[in-house]
Amino acid sequence: MPSYKLIYFPVTALAEPIRFLFSYANIDFVDERFDRDDWPKIKPTMPFGKVPVLEVDGKKINQSVAISRYLAKQCDLAGKNDWEALEIDATVDTIHDLRACIAAYSYEDNEQAKEQKLKNAKEMVPYYLERLDAQVEKNDGYLVGGALSWADFTFVGLLDYLNYMMKENIIEKYDNLKQLQKKVEEIPAIKKWIEKRPPTMFQN
Repeated sequence: MPSYKLIYFPVTALAEPIRFLFSYANIDFVDERFDRDDWPKIKPTMPFGKVPVLEVDGKKINQSVAISRYLAKQCDLAGKNDWEALEIDATVDTIHDLRACIAAYSYEDNEQAKEQKLKNAKEMVPYYLERLDAQVEKNDGYLVGGALSWADFTFVGLLDYLNYMMKENIIEKYDNLKQLQKKVEEIPAIKKWIEKRPPTMFQN
């Protein structure tokens, strides 16, 4: 079994779907969370200067979606066939489009631009959520194929971060997505992880 170390800020955000996958598969990993003040020193040592980064037997790899897909394949959460794998990939990319739309507003410092980006987010977020909610309804309570996949972990793992950026519970009006969150968070391995993980302090 390879040795794994996940390197990230001391938050859930982009690393959390990866941590969910490790926990679900019962794979030991070092959850390395560095202090934000140390980031300028750490940044040059990371491939492409970004995190999360996964170290596998000392080899570093970046890109959270690619890392999640790699782990999902190891624990049979990447789809039952090529078409399902494609549907999962498309859903994950859509969830990250939603995240990018919210992040564009959240991280904008210019007040005028921020207002415009909030307007855009208020329009686009329901647009995405309505469709994701309908997708869960159509797939028997999951995002793809009527079964748990890494798309579900991606959505639920990112949710507290999305809520933090939008300053509201974005799925309040979406019953299928609320049930999905509950279902994922009640998986014994995930529940155990959530109970023991360090508290997250988000800051923009």
